[in-house]
Amino acid sequence: MQRLGEVVRTAQGLVVVRVPDDAAPDLGTEAVDESLNEVGRVVDVFGPVDRPYVAVSPDDDRRPATMLGRKLYAR
Repeated sequence: MQRLGEVVRTAQGLVVVRVPDDAAPDLGTEAVDESLNEVGRVVDVFGPVDRPYVAVSPDDDRRPATMLGRKLYAR
């Protein structure tokens, strides 16, 4: 399991995560929280190559605003 990054904002129903290095995950990668609960899937990678952002589409039962500031991981 690799650290995905920290949720920095929400936009259009998506969760925006700042990746701490250049190791952006593949599209479709499962995103989980600290308790290994699935929170969504990576749907986009954007921003600078050396420190990109990823957009995570949250599961239907998750509200994006409740995830601000949380650390997510790729599984």
